[in-house]
Amino acid sequence: MNALIWTIIGILILIWLLGFVFKIAGGFIHILLIIALIVFIVKMIRR
Repeated sequence: MNALIWTIIGILILIWLLGFVFKIAGGFIHILLIIALIVFIVKMIRR
């Protein structure tokens, strides 16, 4: 489960960076990144 979350976070960051480079779906990618960050913080707090 933990590896899956890290994989999802990594993919979202990669897509977010590609969105910056190519200016594709910027708003949507930012929302996904914020959601991933919130999930990451919640997981770290619950440990």
